[in-house]
Amino acid sequence: MTDTEIPDGYAGLQFPWDTAPLEGQVTKVADGVLWARLPLPMALDHVNVYFLRDGAGWALVDTGFDTRRTRAIFEMLKAGPLGGDPITRVLVTHHHPDHIGLAGWFQADGAELLTTRTAWLMARMLRLDEQPLPTAETLDYCRRWGMDPEVLAKRATERPFNFADMVAPLPVGFTRLRAGDDITLGGRRWHVARGDGHAAEHAVLFEADGPLVIGGDQLLPGISPNLGLYPTETNADPVGDWLAACDRLAPLARGDHLVLPGHKLPYRGLPTRLASLKRNHVTALNRLEAHLETPRTGGECFAPLFKRKVEGGLYGLAFFEAIAHLQHLHLTGRARRETRDDGVWVFQRS
Repeated sequence: MTDTEIPDGYAGLQFPWDTAPLEGQVTKVADGVLWARLPLPMALDHVNVYFLRDGAGWALVDTGFDTRRTRAIFEMLKAGPLGGDPITRVLVTHHHPDHIGLAGWFQADGAELLTTRTAWLMARMLRLDEQPLPTAETLDYCRRWGMDPEVLAKRATERPFNFADMVAPLPVGFTRLRAGDDITLGGRRWHVARGDGHAAEHAVLFEADGPLVIGGDQLLPGISPNLGLYPTETNADPVGDWLAACDRLAPLARGDHLVLPGHKLPYRGLPTRLASLKRNHVTALNRLEAHLETPRTGGECFAPLFKRKVEGGLYGLAFFEAIAHLQHLHLTGRARRETRDDGVWVFQRS
């Protein structure tokens, strides 16, 4: 998608803005609420951040990667549209590096960090766990799930993605957000709800007496975030967690809500979007189950899940998402798993 047009497939959603703010600029989305966009060096080439006027300073929602370019953009924003006032609080929706990357930098300058316990623990652990090469456990995990042998051999010789490469050091200490909490941020009262699936204990904030929703990556328009099964928690069920989160958030959604997502454009139509976010994975599971009429490994399950050829840098995300869907079918009894002579798991519909 380009930022100058609304793509097809967004039926039922309304977009108050059809373009994103340019680098170093902001768009006002509500009184005292500004939207900015930061670059990312990947296929999804941006992340949204939001500034809420908070007393004499600003509260920031999410932070982008820790790079020289991102730091320079923040300095430009502080000197320009933020009027030279400081960032005093940073709310991080979840632990992924494009959302928590610069939180520690702001903390070092005196800002308070607000996030969920799981997000803080995961980010701090991963920031400290630097790996020059994939661990033996990771390689064995990928092999057992059926990663393409050529891809696996190449990955074994390359530095994996490390949080230390894109996340500033996180000092000890944060303010915990819990589902059910009511907090004040930017002069507005917010109810904290819990997302899951894309990131454990993802914070979603609903304005208590107004239309704003801080959606992070839980409530994206047009695309579903990656639901990956990773070697950090081999018995997890991210797809099941995602479906449960959609059901949990649905009663809170209103048609007049203005969702401020972590990527793409702010939108209205949240009840419709939550229904489609659930339906997309339900139908994907059905397609995958039919695909398992013939026994398949995880690396042989891309076709029913993705609409384009998967290669290059997208292979890893696709692989971990495919095996997450296989895992859900297996855990819910819709597919059975057997071990081949070479130790690779093979799945077939029950």
